[in-house]
Amino acid sequence: MRKSYTPEFKTQVVLEVLKEEKTMNEIASAHGIHVNQIRQWRNAFLEQMPKVFEKGNKKVEKMKAEYEQTIESLYAEVGRLTT
Repeated sequence: MRKSYTPEFKTQVVLEVLKEEKTMNEIASAHGIHVNQIRQWRNAFLEQMPKVFEKGNKKVEKMKAEYEQTIESLYAEVGRLTT
């Protein structure tokens, strides 16, 4: 049976690797994980890092635009009803 690790644990291990205080082999041995697994986690982490700084995602931007459009139409309706 495969062992699964929490995202928090994976992050902790990857941060240990990035600190470069120990070799990847030492970290793998300390945690009982194969070095290739840690290498995969590190690569995935580094690939995803730029997304942390992206300006929103398309789904959120679309929802925001729809919300703003709904608000505008409601204000227009209120304006028509009060004049």
